Amino acid sequence: MPTTIATIRARVRQDLHDEDSSVYRWTDAVLDRHITRAVGEYSLYAPLEQKSTLTTTAGSRDVSIASLTNLVAVEAVEWPVGEFPPRLVGFAKWGTTVTLDSVNAPAGVENVNVYWTKTHTLDGSSSTLPAAHEDLVAIGAAAYAALDWTSFATNRINTGGDDVWGRYKAFGDERLRDFRRELARLGRANTVRQRRLYATDAPSIFEQSRVKY
Repeated sequence: MPTTIATIRARVRQDLHDEDSSVYRWTDAVLDRHITRAVGEYSLYAPLEQKSTLTTTAGSRDVSIASLTNLVAVEAVEWPVGEFPPRLVGFAKWGTTVTLDSVNAPAGVENVNVYWTKTHTLDGSSSTLPAAHEDLVAIGAAAYAALDWTSFATNRINTGGDDVWGRYKAFGDERLRDFRRELARLGRANTVRQRRLYATDAPSIFEQSRVKY
């Protein structure tokens, strides 16, 4: 069975000890909101890698990237394509346009390979999250849910007599620290790997223009 948001939601309920459907403390909609937030934050550190082939316009260095939905970052641009090793060209991004950092503009309609990252998808039918990181997203979502409920319950009368909100706060704080510590580790690892893959030897003409003599 494919992983879906319902799969992660069930794991979050296990972490929160909220599995009795007759007395749920959190609704499905509320947990889904926290899961979506955790997926979004995870995607900033370990986004989904993509490669798209776009086309140039004759005489223009500008390439539209409006078709790249849920974009996190453009990592590299290859032009012209089909060479080995790949010829990576410097670029500048502004809005939905990438400008090739090249002395000569493309003479005609040519292919451009864009290496980019996007946010992960987790919905009712599919997931792009690596299986190894599904529990990490569940940890983040459980932390957000616990802290959100703590904020809600702090000023309400606790008829149970025990410090329920305090225990949820401690749980949420601990899980959030674990979640963000692991995200930081993933971010460092991905940065090193991407730099190795996409680094170029020569400075771009944009960089050269900033050199002071």
